[in-house]
Amino acid sequence: MNFITGKHLPRRTFLRGMGATVALPFLDAMVPAARAQGAAKAATDLTRLVCIEEVHGLAGCVPLVANKFLFAPETTGRNFTLVPDNPFSQLEAYRSAMTLVSNTDVRMAEAFAAPEIGGDHFRSSAVWLTQAHPKQTQGSDLWAGTSLDQLYAKKFGQDTAFPSLQFCIENLDQAGGCTYNYSCAYTDTISWATPNQPLPMIRDPRVAFDTLFGAGGTPEARAERRVTRRNILDFIQGEVASLKRQLGVADRARMEQYLDFVTEVERRIKMVEAQNSSGESRELPDAPAGVPDSFSEHMKLMFDIQVLALQTNLTRVISFKTGRDAQNRVFPESGSNGAYHPTSHHGNREATIVEFNKINKYRVGQMAYFLEKMKTTMDGDKSLLDRSMIMWGSPMADPNVHNHRRCPLAFFGHANGKLKGGLHLKTPDGTPMANPMLTAMHMLGMEDKSFGDSTGEFALND
Repeated sequence: MNFITGKHLPRRTFLRGMGATVALPFLDAMVPAARAQGAAKAATDLTRLVCIEEVHGLAGCVPLVANKFLFAPETTGRNFTLVPDNPFSQLEAYRSAMTLVSNTDVRMAEAFAAPEIGGDHFRSSAVWLTQAHPKQTQGSDLWAGTSLDQLYAKKFGQDTAFPSLQFCIENLDQAGGCTYNYSCAYTDTISWATPNQPLPMIRDPRVAFDTLFGAGGTPEARAERRVTRRNILDFIQGEVASLKRQLGVADRARMEQYLDFVTEVERRIKMVEAQNSSGESRELPDAPAGVPDSFSEHMKLMFDIQVLALQTNLTRVISFKTGRDAQNRVFPESGSNGAYHPTSHHGNREATIVEFNKINKYRVGQMAYFLEKMKTTMDGDKSLLDRSMIMWGSPMADPNVHNHRRCPLAFFGHANGKLKGGLHLKTPDGTPMANPMLTAMHMLGMEDKSFGDSTGEFALND
């Protein structure tokens, strides 16, 4: 057993075999007995950050229906009410870990010059986590800003296998130039390592799974494994058996639960691949075989992979883009047959706004699955939800008029005690804290002078 160090397991323990590399969750055996409390705290007290973008805003941010409280509740503080048609009412079970922030602005996504007018959908995603105004170009001279997730990764993610991971749901591999003289790079990611270095996002659950678990050292080895239908755990059975003999009862139970989770996620990916390779017609004919046609199943698989990545401390930083601007996908499970982007351009027709809100409710409702997984997955003596800050938001408010004022923003989790939860906060007009990135940095305890000093500016009281 080449991973044993002294009398305890290092936090970064991997089981290896035939090109497969499986990281472990936090176990009691990873804490040296002589300094158990301090080591346990040191191993788990760094907050995980997950940033989830919603591209087209919410119906609740449309001025025409402001009195229906479809996003911002009527009152601030702890005693707020979520009306039944508010998409976040579906997350009421996680209210104690939910912080809604209304009245935020993403002004850097607005048009600054006449040639930029109308191009909001093709620059907004680049703005959400950078709060920088993208340079209009279809060449390689890109310029946006360094994104929040990457600032956090540089500070808190350098000792993990992946300083950050980037995932998405829709097809984001359009090369070259998009509309209004913007490079498609601005639309294809929310993560920027530097102002001119956008980071690619993984759409295919199979690719994401194999990235985490090193499933085969080469593309040929990975292809052979899929053909023979061998599971990832088949390659490390000897290592698992040897490790279990050294663990206590509680740790063995944690190991079994974790490995069962890994096996279940891989089983579902295989089912998707088999269905999509069967020759039957697909709703997403151009998507890779590992991508489910079902939006809900795709979201669940990507959420499960994120939980695995956080649980094993392979990363502490994840960005997740759940849509692509101006997409025309239909979500019949929402109860609406309207295409996403056209319905968001509601023309101030209340009936169309209602249809848009149905889509919003369906999409926001996917968060319940993720929050439950995070709540029930333990990391030491606390859950991943306690250890994490999940930032959900949109760089748009009302897409009908390409409005970026009063954008929706929500946080989930307790960020290792930094977030109290159970709150509706409203940013004061005209202050720096109306900027969602500064709001997030304040909540993470990051006072970065390059984005302005938020001390004393953030008048959001609980």
